[in-house]
Amino acid sequence: MFKDASPLGRLVSRLAQGMAVAGGLALVAMVVLMTASVIGRALIFAGLKPILGDYELVSIGMGFAVFAFLPWVHLERGHAMVTILTDSLPKAFNRWLLVTTDLIMLLVSAFLAWRQYDGTLDKLRYGETTLLLGIPLGWGYALGLIGAVVLVVVSIYVLGRSLSDALARRDEPQRVGGDL
Repeated sequence: MFKDASPLGRLVSRLAQGMAVAGGLALVAMVVLMTASVIGRALIFAGLKPILGDYELVSIGMGFAVFAFLPWVHLERGHAMVTILTDSLPKAFNRWLLVTTDLIMLLVSAFLAWRQYDGTLDKLRYGETTLLLGIPLGWGYALGLIGAVVLVVVSIYVLGRSLSDALARRDEPQRVGGDL
């Protein structure tokens, strides 16, 4: 069930990849926006002007992008791992250490999603908006909440995958993460 080639594994992978692509598109849009705004500032003498609320839009987009990349990074074990000590320990210990760290990641991601949810509701309830554009801040929080919820789903899957591997005494294949 928790194999990357299984239907569940493919679904979770597509979900995480989709979030990462959406985060990448948001970053590209922010680069284009800031470039156009800087050009507008530089060419005020020619009748151009900066984009109103550019910093507000970038702060909303950046919050989304950060949360959008986390599920893919966790699924592919893109986090840096310090293995100076653990490389000399038995493989069985390392398998269960991975299960433990994946459980901690699930707890942290659930906590982040819960707080992001509360923050979203709080911002929407009070109707707080950005200064220049009047965009409700709750919308930006809601965008981050999407990524946080997907991170919880991915964390459940990754924990299941590492637990299955540990119980079967299988080593997890090396992923993109770097060992330090």
